[in-house]
Amino acid sequence: MENPAAEIPHVIHLLCQSKPSQQRATLEKYFTPTASFNHPFCRTGSFNGSRWLIWCIYRWYKIMSPRVDITVDSVAYDDKALILYVSMHQVITLFIIPVYSVPVSLVTVLRLVRTPSSNSHYPPVYLIKSQNDLYQVNEFVKFFSVLHIVHLFAFIWQFIATAFCVLGALIFTPISWLEENVVGGNAERGINEVVNG
Repeated sequence: MENPAAEIPHVIHLLCQSKPSQQRATLEKYFTPTASFNHPFCRTGSFNGSRWLIWCIYRWYKIMSPRVDITVDSVAYDDKALILYVSMHQVITLFIIPVYSVPVSLVTVLRLVRTPSSNSHYPPVYLIKSQNDLYQVNEFVKFFSVLHIVHLFAFIWQFIATAFCVLGALIFTPISWLEENVVGGNAERGINEVVNG
């Protein structure tokens, strides 16, 4: 890629919605041979030839869900760190249960490497050296919840956890008061300095 932020939506569509030969060509063009892939269900690690494993993952993804509707919502690019952040949502329909569709949202973090162009008159090319798919828990459990029971449980659990956070913050207000008025927030003061003044 010469312009990662502009080109990545097209690359994602090629990986998720094209035929096997085009998927493989896309991986070979845009991923390093040692690229790694991390997802809640699988990971590859990074080694010579790991790109082939990523191709197998994308192939299985397309076999499980022959029709994937995917929309890239936003792209943010950190040029100094060479990281792309891609927010997207997709609807996956499993071939074994064609009447059941799973709408999920995720953020994919792509770490890039800058390589010089083969022609010195052209700008450098950016390749993907790692892909990390990040799902919120309530999105992740949708894959397991045909009747949305697990999803409902996760949703309720998140509110229960929030209630515990509020309760803990109220009960332990004196600790917050001490931090604010005695210790000094995040200032680097040891316990001896606090006790001795």
